[in-house]
Amino acid sequence: MTFNLNFLPMTAFVFLLIFARVGSMVMALPGIGDSNVPGNIRLVFALALSLVFYPLVQDNFPAFPNTPIAMAALFAHELIIGLALGLLIRLVMSGAQVAGTIVGFQSGLSFATSFDPNFGGQSNVISTFFGVLALTLIFVGDLHHLLIAGIFDSYTLFSPTMHLPAGDFSVMALKLISGAFRIALQMAAPFIVFGLIFYLGIGVLARLIPQIQIFFIAMPANIFISLILFMLLMSSLMMAYLSYFTNSVGLFLARS
Repeated sequence: MTFNLNFLPMTAFVFLLIFARVGSMVMALPGIGDSNVPGNIRLVFALALSLVFYPLVQDNFPAFPNTPIAMAALFAHELIIGLALGLLIRLVMSGAQVAGTIVGFQSGLSFATSFDPNFGGQSNVISTFFGVLALTLIFVGDLHHLLIAGIFDSYTLFSPTMHLPAGDFSVMALKLISGAFRIALQMAAPFIVFGLIFYLGIGVLARLIPQIQIFFIAMPANIFISLILFMLLMSSLMMAYLSYFTNSVGLFLARS
């Protein structure tokens, strides 16, 4: 009995191409691709997704290239698309951190910093809390399934046989950046209004009673009232953010 092994090179090549796109997206996705997640876990997750996607998307790939240059170009094509899509989705997550930064500044807690696992650096505690809470609610609410669906649908939107859509990526990046700033301002709007009213009142008192260092006296009250607002509004703010996240990630899906 003889076996035809001619299919092995094409199978291995297609799997590597799938892994190039899926792996680069996984390394850039929020939560899974964070710096505090061990690299071997991310690698195993990317390999498992590539194995699951292989029978579903193998027909989207062209025939085996005849030259090493064509092979390298196709591999680079998949790698760039995966990185671009992963970074675009990460832009969606930046809205929570920006909102937390604004709230921390308005509440007087901007100097209290902690390690932010989403970006691998230091940020104020409110921004870190917003980011971690948003990421937790995304996984608890099974919204991470949209991210996996986005990886699969990327083979419909960005076929391996088409040219790199640099213009589409640029337009999408601008749309997501503006959307992130918009949701950040909407989430931080109550604290901005409170800050304007509070500091206006403090300024009037400082003019009426110049002998007292009113700003040092009022700072604890600012923090206390801001924490009360934070407690009362947190559920509404997170619901608004999850709605924004769902609509933004929906742009990466090939079906409504």
